[in-house]
Amino acid sequence: MATLFSIDHSDPKPAGLPSQNPTRSFWANSSPDANPLSREGSTGPLITDADVCIIGSGITGVGVAYHLSEAIETNVLQSPLKVVILEARDFCAGATGRNGGHLTPAAFSEFHDRASKYGPEEAKRSYALEAHTASSLVHIIQDHGWVNDVDLVHGGHIKLLCSDQQVESAQRDREAAVDAGWSLEGTLALSKEEVEATFGAHYPAVKIPGYNLWPLKLVTKLYQLAQSRTGRGFDLVLHTHTPVTAIQHANVSSSASGSEPSANATRAYRLLTPRGAIACSRVVHATNAYASHLLPFLAGPQGIVPVRGQVIATRASVGTDQIKINSWVANEVAFRSFYLVLVFPRTVHRVGNTGSRVRSSHAVYVDDDTTCHPKVGETLRAFLPTTFEEKFERGREPEMEWTGIMGYTAIKDPFVGPIDKFPAIQGTDITRYTGQFIAAGHSGHGMPRAFGCAEVVVQMIVAELTGTVWIQPEWLPTRYLTGKERDSELMIRN
Repeated sequence: MATLFSIDHSDPKPAGLPSQNPTRSFWANSSPDANPLSREGSTGPLITDADVCIIGSGITGVGVAYHLSEAIETNVLQSPLKVVILEARDFCAGATGRNGGHLTPAAFSEFHDRASKYGPEEAKRSYALEAHTASSLVHIIQDHGWVNDVDLVHGGHIKLLCSDQQVESAQRDREAAVDAGWSLEGTLALSKEEVEATFGAHYPAVKIPGYNLWPLKLVTKLYQLAQSRTGRGFDLVLHTHTPVTAIQHANVSSSASGSEPSANATRAYRLLTPRGAIACSRVVHATNAYASHLLPFLAGPQGIVPVRGQVIATRASVGTDQIKINSWVANEVAFRSFYLVLVFPRTVHRVGNTGSRVRSSHAVYVDDDTTCHPKVGETLRAFLPTTFEEKFERGREPEMEWTGIMGYTAIKDPFVGPIDKFPAIQGTDITRYTGQFIAAGHSGHGMPRAFGCAEVVVQMIVAELTGTVWIQPEWLPTRYLTGKERDSELMIRN
């Protein structure tokens, strides 16, 4: 596992609040109706009391709300539940609403290193969680008839192998996965000649099963479904442009055990916002790169490090018959081809959405997405015309360019679970954190993981509310859990 950059981590600062004037993302700003919930609950009365407060309205935060509504809907949880989502700016304005929607579970990438470090069974859970997450979302989309609404495309995912080292690494990972008994059904090795003939790129590749979708549209649908269940023992409210600036610990009542407090009892926490305070019993941190703002012990390489990525959307000069509908990754640069709805009836446009995963000193510990870096922009503009000759016009300016903030952890895996289990706070007054949970640090790979991690957090909350024992799902990697020690060195790998 090679470190891709080396910087000074000696004096890390907690992340700030999300900026209020971010660069305009294609996914949120390409059409007037792209984000109908953008300012939902930003004016008017503020809810002042809730059972669960969720901080963050991306796929993790809304995923938590969705799974809580499912628990009520299916009678897994029979007591009424009041839930509020608090968002610092527009609905789903963070990493979820600013990425290209790769809903592709990894097939075997990094299997050799994971099996060597954690053992083959733990390594397999890495891929099982992603398969579970993608499968769950696809089933929800199909069951509710959202395929066109969220632009779901089942075109597969292609990873270009741009060096001999990448070819050798892919072969080693594949062999390790096979040796461990992990199924590689649907994966396909493509020779340089096959890729060149079909797609025009001059590299060998690996093709794996995968989907693409429009993340903001998916999260909007998930929220609307959860909110539609209000009044059946479940109550969900969204407040955008309501940043949480601090969490105050009150006198802990019975909310820390099995049952929720009565309306007159003391809630465990007060969440402070510029619009007022909200009393609640449980808090879920779904803030990813910004988690250390409210949890300062997560600042630095042992916690969650903000890293800025940069993206452009570039129109292709050929039809989809030539650029296809696959998603791709190559040389730390990701992009996809997709259908863009501009008017009704549907109008199909061809746009390459090229995302930089450049890890360099100017991007690490950067939580500001208000600007773009010109050097990164130069690299992105050159990538598609160089890699797919004659399919993207050289010198053509992108339709849009923007940045987004990702949250990385030392081992590039998220933290999931109760805050009071973190080793970093052991020996302190952990009751200050009892009833707080986190699912964050998705390290630029949240689409096939975040919704599943949200499900785990809800399982833990439901277990507390029902007085039962939480049982770890077979598909959940143990190392994700907040009670486990993590590596101290920041490693961001291919």
